[in-house]
Amino acid sequence: MNTLKGKVALITGSARGLGKAIAERYAALGADIVLNYSRDKVAADETVSTIKAMGVKVIAIQGDVSKVADIEKLFDAAIAAFGKIDIVVANAGIEMVETPVVKFTEEQFDRVFSINTKGSYFTMQQAAKHVTDKGRIIYIASSTTSFPVPGMAVYGGSKTTPRYLVDILSKEIGHRGVTVNSIIPFAVDHAGIFADPTAYPQLRKQLLDSCPMGRLAEVEDVANAAEFFASDLSSFISGQHLLVNGGATN
Repeated sequence: MNTLKGKVALITGSARGLGKAIAERYAALGADIVLNYSRDKVAADETVSTIKAMGVKVIAIQGDVSKVADIEKLFDAAIAAFGKIDIVVANAGIEMVETPVVKFTEEQFDRVFSINTKGSYFTMQQAAKHVTDKGRIIYIASSTTSFPVPGMAVYGGSKTTPRYLVDILSKEIGHRGVTVNSIIPFAVDHAGIFADPTAYPQLRKQLLDSCPMGRLAEVEDVANAAEFFASDLSSFISGQHLLVNGGATN
């Protein structure tokens, strides 16, 4: 069985959804947790309570990852509280779907890229500066970076660029024994735009039809991959991009 006892994990965008599932998985494995949320303090407090009940330490830090100063404060607060950071998951992001290329606006483009691209870049930069030797840096990408979907030009583009940073960073800090990888999930049920099971019925059907397993991903599917990349089992795996998509082709 994997154990993360004695480790400190920082997960951005972890009050709800996928980030919450990863934080709770790491806590169940014994890691102390640094949660991050942008606005939903109620959800963050609930997640803190859940993790505290697992017998580990946890703090929640408010911060907007589109602001570099907030990211720096997040890492400073984590180190002040725990003295170190062993695992960083760059998860915070927003989705934008069903928006053709001829329809998206400059405002939409700037907002999505400021969170998904800029936020991930500077989160991983801070991770590279502060993560312990033999630590773990994990970027949560999207299967749209491997299989382009009409209507997701801005979203998919914003999630593609940090994948390149994973490749570069794995080479620049590999001498420290730090691994840098990305997880590339299929659309995740009960999270993000599909938190409401009745939302985006046409897109849901399109995605289900493309998946041999006939379902969307669940948060636990992605947490399984996040557990692997955080554990000793992946100590010689770096610069890799793991599809978690049930064999889907788009």
